[in-house]
Amino acid sequence: MIEELKEEEIVNKVGGRFKLSTLIQKRMIALNQGARPLIDGRGLDKISMVIQEIMQDKIYLDMTGKLQTTEATEDYDADGGTVDLTQAAE
Repeated sequence: MIEELKEEEIVNKVGGRFKLSTLIQKRMIALNQGARPLIDGRGLDKISMVIQEIMQDKIYLDMTGKLQTTEATEDYDADGGTVDLTQAAE
């Protein structure tokens, strides 16, 4: 089992076990559909990349339950805001 999932820190960071499970699921779907990782994940499997993105505050669920990032991406204007990572890039 991934060590971070054994600790309460990640559960508290996200806001509960249900939100953690939802966030992991949505991000895994995004990665499987071709989204780029927000961390240097060489040598990590996808679930480990998702856990590291959460621990590094790179991804979160917004108030509507959509997967969002705090990082600038090519689809994102660095003036501020977030990106819905569950939507395909246009």
